[in-house]
Amino acid sequence: MRILHIHKFFDDKGGAEQYVRRLMHMQAAEGDDVHILTTRAPDNVPSEDAAYSIHRYDFSRQQSMRADAKKALAFIWNTEARRMTERMIRDLRPDIIHLHNIYHHFSTSILEPIRRSGIPCVQTLHDLKLACPNYSMFTEGAVCERCKGGKYWNPILHHCLSSSTFPNMLAAFEMTMTKIAQSYERTVRRFICPSEFFMRKMIEFGEPASAFRVIRNPAEISPSPAPRGGGYVLYTGRLTVGKGVETLLRASVRVPTLPLRIAGTGPDEDRLRHVAKILHANHVTFLGFVAPDALCDLRRSAEAVVVPSIQYENSPLAVLDAMGDGVPVIASEIGGIPELVRDGENGFLVPPGNVDAWTRALERFFILNAEGRERLGASGRAIARERHSWEGHLSDIRAIYAEAGKPS
Repeated sequence: MRILHIHKFFDDKGGAEQYVRRLMHMQAAEGDDVHILTTRAPDNVPSEDAAYSIHRYDFSRQQSMRADAKKALAFIWNTEARRMTERMIRDLRPDIIHLHNIYHHFSTSILEPIRRSGIPCVQTLHDLKLACPNYSMFTEGAVCERCKGGKYWNPILHHCLSSSTFPNMLAAFEMTMTKIAQSYERTVRRFICPSEFFMRKMIEFGEPASAFRVIRNPAEISPSPAPRGGGYVLYTGRLTVGKGVETLLRASVRVPTLPLRIAGTGPDEDRLRHVAKILHANHVTFLGFVAPDALCDLRRSAEAVVVPSIQYENSPLAVLDAMGDGVPVIASEIGGIPELVRDGENGFLVPPGNVDAWTRALERFFILNAEGRERLGASGRAIARERHSWEGHLSDIRAIYAEAGKPS
């Protein structure tokens, strides 16, 4: 089978990017002819499809008036992306087109040539952009569902994407036009949700239930359980407000006998470092960006992985990787996380954003003896084997491809 994946980034920095690369690798190992259409960037992983890539715009900062106008047009309708999609379809004639995150960098301009080609198309929903202009249903420090019912003017009122008004106006306009045209719904035959929670949320926001399927994300099952023994708990991920790291920091200060290491960068990093300094959190270490191999070593030496999110999560790679290594997980009871973490079985679930509850969870974990921690890790590893194997995942993906290919 010839498969064309379309995803806006092709590096190792995010969970979605790591998943796409792993999926392509595994599909190729099964004998499929696998290709990628993505944006160009210096840190892209080498690919034989690099000649097909498109320009990557930096939407995170303001530039000259001319450059910003060009970006705004591409945000709404990227003609280069459309032409490259047409070219790749023409050159490759794939059997299936698998979309991932295409928002803004590719725009909905690529959907019409896909629809016109008649090639079956599926999309994995790594975030909530199909229903929420800012991807996460999180703004002003809290979960937000104000756009439910098509109220897409809310980003303008609440500055969900930027402190500047224009980017929020642009996002509101793009979302409104996309929903009026039903661009995704008319093109994508099956939407893949890695969590039941995300599927329910999409349906709540008016998406057609018949087009959605849940396929759990796979875990990398290491050859042997993690040795642990490092004496610390590990946070790994982006440093943004929605990840709840400040809650974790404030709770951790009350349990200084359990050192905390934070691996990752992001827009909230400087503020979090300042909070740690004010709190005299000398047992907390900020590691910055950690390369994948080194991160694996950090995780396998950790006593537990902590996921303190206060925003909706889908199927976090940090949780799955910990389970595959046999490392216990202490995580917020929010979004799709409770579908992975079973309280008292492979880790602990904690009310999101509650410093007292997180303090109790860290204390609860700290007093566990080695045998108790081993039991939690082993259970997580067993759940990963049973429900999150790559073999099962690839089989489910292939079944969705076949389903999408049937005449409607």
